[in-house]
Amino acid sequence: MTYDAVLFDCDGVIAEMPDRETMTAAMRRVQRRFELSAPPENVVADFFGGNLSAITDRCRAAGIERDTFCAEAAREAIRAQLSEIRSGVRSRYDDVTAIRDLNYSLGIVSDNHPRVLSFLLRQFDLTDFFETVRGCRFTPSGLERRKPDPQNIEAAMETLDAETALYVGDRSVDVEAADNAGIDSALLRRTDRFESEAHVTPTYEVSTLWQLDDVL
Repeated sequence: MTYDAVLFDCDGVIAEMPDRETMTAAMRRVQRRFELSAPPENVVADFFGGNLSAITDRCRAAGIERDTFCAEAAREAIRAQLSEIRSGVRSRYDDVTAIRDLNYSLGIVSDNHPRVLSFLLRQFDLTDFFETVRGCRFTPSGLERRKPDPQNIEAAMETLDAETALYVGDRSVDVEAADNAGIDSALLRRTDRFESEAHVTPTYEVSTLWQLDDVL
């Protein structure tokens, strides 16, 4: 298969995932601010999983505006992630250097916030490698565009004027998003956590970004 572009997820592919405890602490601050009774772990799962119905129900039960909650949660989540990146707690993967040898139009399509993505790419000197970067703002409308919704993949392809593309991700939802966009996927299996996700059928499987050269 010949591709016009290669698109990458960010967290878990380009850079390490946000620390779960850090994100839980951020949501705990939001929880206390709004006097929510739900455990912060559940708030993290719902917010970063884009579970709008759960977020809406929780806000309604607490008598707070959903948009107000999302805005405050976004501030805390962004602040926590930028702090992680600045302090070196979160770094890029060594095999990211493999993308320098790819002779394709490249882009990032992530569920993370655009501000975090922009800062991360600058911090790791990766900005010039990608012609387009698509993220999801932590607003109700932004959360609705999270994968497996294909809108951001399709928007990235339109920006790159690409009719065909390969999407590289490390989660089952990345494969689903690629399928929904009608493009091929490469599942990056840095760990064995996909053993229980038999429904996932990526076009390719790789254990390192260095193997993309064989796929392409």
